[in-house]
Amino acid sequence: MHILGLTGGIASGKSTVASELAALGAVVLVADEAAHRAINLPQVKSVLVERWGNGFLDSVGDVDRQKVAQRVFSPNDEKLVELKFLQSVLHPLLREQFEARLETLRGQGTPVAVIDAPLLIEAGWEDLCDSVLFVDTPENVRLERTRQRGWAEQDFLRRESVQMPIEEKRRLSTRAIVNDGSLEDLRKQVRGTYHELAETDSR
Repeated sequence: MHILGLTGGIASGKSTVASELAALGAVVLVADEAAHRAINLPQVKSVLVERWGNGFLDSVGDVDRQKVAQRVFSPNDEKLVELKFLQSVLHPLLREQFEARLETLRGQGTPVAVIDAPLLIEAGWEDLCDSVLFVDTPENVRLERTRQRGWAEQDFLRRESVQMPIEEKRRLSTRAIVNDGSLEDLRKQVRGTYHELAETDSR
């Protein structure tokens, strides 16, 4: 089984690439989805409430992710203390989950498994991967996509600033897909990458 790490800048098209890989037969582990589930685990929720209080829970007692996002990306927290705290709680748990899931997939003979994680390298999860794919998308394209999501430019810049610089992510990745054209062009690149990985693993 080939384990592929998937990373890139904000709104680079990682989800589209992941969906195309899944359609080709890869099993995709999505870090954001795993984090959304993990944040309401009792052992996580109790730690967050201890630090932030019950004001971060919604009417049914679940963690309100929107309130958490406002806290960890607050412009007043220049050193990103709260974001680093949240990551310190979630990242070890997510890694443990990924390791267990990858072991299961390996036993099932899965040809390609994908870890889709914006902070793949920052979290140190690249050592779980056989290769790392960087989705390379121009900043102006990514910025326009976030505007369509309702983000202000400062929101984009703030969130991008907490990640590893794009050039560094590109340098540390082992392969890249350029997402600056049509969807069909992107699909063609994804197909080529998938078949290369699957064929290499089968040798």
